[in-house]
Amino acid sequence: MTEATTVWDLLATGTNTAPAIGAPERGMLDFVALRALAQKTVHDLNALGIGRNDRVAIVLPNGPEMATAFMAIACGATTAPLNPDYKAEEFAFYLSDLNARALIVEAGSTSPAIAVAKEKNVPVFEISVPDGAPAGSFIIAAAEGASGKPQNPGMAEADDIALVLHTSGTTSRPKIVPLTQANVAASARHIAGTLALTPKDRCLNIMPLFHIHGLIAAVLSSIGAGASVTCSPGFNALRFFTWMAEAQPTWYTAVPTMHQAILTRAGRNIDTVESNPLRFIRSSSSSLPPQVMAELEDVFSAPVIEAYGMTEAAHQMASNPLPPAARKPGSVGIAAGPEIAIMDAGGNLLDRGATGEIVIRGPNVTPGYEANPTANAEAFTNGWFRTGDQGVMDGQGYLSITGRLKEIINRGGEKISPREVDEVLMDHEAVGQVVTFAMPHPKLGEEVAAAVVLREGKSASENELRDFAREHLAEFKVPRKILFLDEIPKGATGKLQRIGLAEKLGLGAGV
Repeated sequence: MTEATTVWDLLATGTNTAPAIGAPERGMLDFVALRALAQKTVHDLNALGIGRNDRVAIVLPNGPEMATAFMAIACGATTAPLNPDYKAEEFAFYLSDLNARALIVEAGSTSPAIAVAKEKNVPVFEISVPDGAPAGSFIIAAAEGASGKPQNPGMAEADDIALVLHTSGTTSRPKIVPLTQANVAASARHIAGTLALTPKDRCLNIMPLFHIHGLIAAVLSSIGAGASVTCSPGFNALRFFTWMAEAQPTWYTAVPTMHQAILTRAGRNIDTVESNPLRFIRSSSSSLPPQVMAELEDVFSAPVIEAYGMTEAAHQMASNPLPPAARKPGSVGIAAGPEIAIMDAGGNLLDRGATGEIVIRGPNVTPGYEANPTANAEAFTNGWFRTGDQGVMDGQGYLSITGRLKEIINRGGEKISPREVDEVLMDHEAVGQVVTFAMPHPKLGEEVAAAVVLREGKSASENELRDFAREHLAEFKVPRKILFLDEIPKGATGKLQRIGLAEKLGLGAGV
């Protein structure tokens, strides 16, 4: 069988009658129906004037129709999934920046995106689910303003753009990341290979589907392996074990904050855990504290595979391997798709054991940011993409991330990795979650601060935690300010945010 280079190729993998897409309390959509849906969607979009490389913004709630709309539209156009929780001003920015040719919403939607699209003369297409249809089935209703005869009809080709996403833009205007059909197909293949996915595997997706992690790691990697994925309506720790009992997954993938929330409820759901054994658990999108990894493995009796991904790489770059190969807590594993190297500021590749910027190159890496020559000049050096992450590779090729270069705290010239401080504080028995971050300081420029969520029923004082940190860290790394919170602010995908946290928590330069 030839290697998949498009989303359509990935859909062609599964056996006709094998289950492909599911959802809680819904029937499964099989592969033959998924392929028919993709063909009909491309045909319908062509009739509405939308073809290859035309951009279709998708604003749908998490669930099976979001998954199938992404795949079906990607077979013949460019998908642009947007967070349904955006406000009107945000939709106005993204629809303009993307130059969207159409907007997809569910029938009856009250999303502010609709009014914004109409203002901008962007046709709005509604999708509806026929009564009693299996999970993921939908019909596209025509819209005013649509016109036939696209410039490039038919199924997308390897070099066409399958997916456009914006970078998170924590420190600057968000950049557009175009990912080709070949990019996303390569990443899906890499993930399926790393996880040894087979048609017998069943994924439970709890990740948002406007984000690269859920789209590629959960959905496309499963479909490309001929396996199935059950799409939840969004993460809910209270319902996770009910979904688990129904879907009987062999694995799930999540960000660390989700894993931690699941663990808080695992004790009262141990019967469900024991009667639905997982083959493995995957974690990505931000660093997994080794303490959380150990607790997950203990509770679920399954290996935890920590991986390293980013939008510009169509998600996966490195991953810890499955047993019997070594999993190293605190490491994001070995190269798992693209080549990985460590580079210094001057563009020289460094030997193993040296700390520098993590760089990648390979078939899953974006050809470059759209209409942004400055960003591309900064991001690409001698064919390598600079990730913006600082890290080190050991003698066995296992990569450890020491921090985002933009997140490294510069305390009067002393460079501190917030992740190192996190891991020390997480060893304290009372600490459930922690995020170390830079806060402004009038003389040093930046000082070390930490936001902490205590475990249920546990207590600790600021001085107690500082004394604990001093036992394991040099004095300059010990947080000068520790705030106790009920919840640490998170981004839309559940990731804890370091950049901008001082401002959000009211820690100005006078603190």
